[in-house]
Amino acid sequence: MGLPMPIPRARAIRALGRAIRDCDVVIVHDALYLTSVLGMFLGKLHGKPIVLVQHIASIEFANAVMRGLMRLANCLVTKPMLHAADRVVFISDSVRRDLLGESAHGNFLLLFNGVDTKIFRSRDASARCAVRAAFGLPIESRIALFVGRFVEKKGLAVLKALARRRPDLHFALVGGGPVRPEMWGLSNIHVLGPQPQEKIAELYAAPDLLLLPSVGEGFPLVIQEAMACGLPVVCGESSSHADPAAAQWLRGVAIDLSDPEGSAARCSAAIDGLFADPPDRAAMARYAEETYNWPAMARGILRTLSRLEPVDCAAGRYQPG
Repeated sequence: MGLPMPIPRARAIRALGRAIRDCDVVIVHDALYLTSVLGMFLGKLHGKPIVLVQHIASIEFANAVMRGLMRLANCLVTKPMLHAADRVVFISDSVRRDLLGESAHGNFLLLFNGVDTKIFRSRDASARCAVRAAFGLPIESRIALFVGRFVEKKGLAVLKALARRRPDLHFALVGGGPVRPEMWGLSNIHVLGPQPQEKIAELYAAPDLLLLPSVGEGFPLVIQEAMACGLPVVCGESSSHADPAAAQWLRGVAIDLSDPEGSAARCSAAIDGLFADPPDRAAMARYAEETYNWPAMARGILRTLSRLEPVDCAAGRYQPG
């Protein structure tokens, strides 16, 4: 399915149970992992307050059966987990709307993941040619950068169709996975493989845009990183509305994995529109630096914990302080 889905063994489940028994609060990241369901169950069993940080909603797989299974899983698992949590944090407003509706109300916060702006930052224009040369990328051509796992939901089929449609563009792909772009036989595809954070930060200085034609995302961290580096972004429509205040800098495209050619045509038009009317890179980078930082997210989670009703520690439940 292209999803990282760990399945814990009995020893890991026992260790998780001990950790939850001895903690003050349980913070669960995303509902649909088996480890998350276990964390919720064991947290309730031990009477611990639970904060659920929800990253994604539905994933529009190309396969109709997979789409149906995803929707069923959200109905049977995700939504009950949202209701069971003492507090819910969404990292994307699109995910919040998808799961709770437009007029949602209740105990939830919208908090964005952070970016290490010491690494991900705007670089001098002179770095562009040097980085391209270091990674074996063409110096003069326009380049779109993709960063992510090479799996279906990231839109690799759309990327392949777009590369065929646009021989004038070159595509630098960072990552790895079951899809093998080097087998496509396209001269404008440059597979750079997995890279450490520092190298990815350097790479953001080289291309003309970040391209992420994915579905089922919350707010992909690579988009926030690219924004912090002042790199324009073309992405899936849902991701472009994850942060309403940032939508002005993101070009959202309706991605349909069952129609890669049509999706590629829409991406092509969005890229041309971006070249014709580029965003204010400096303003985008300033906004990202001010808004997407880990201390702000941590403070937000701590604030929501402080508003949980104090209870008796002797009864095995959380009491602030």
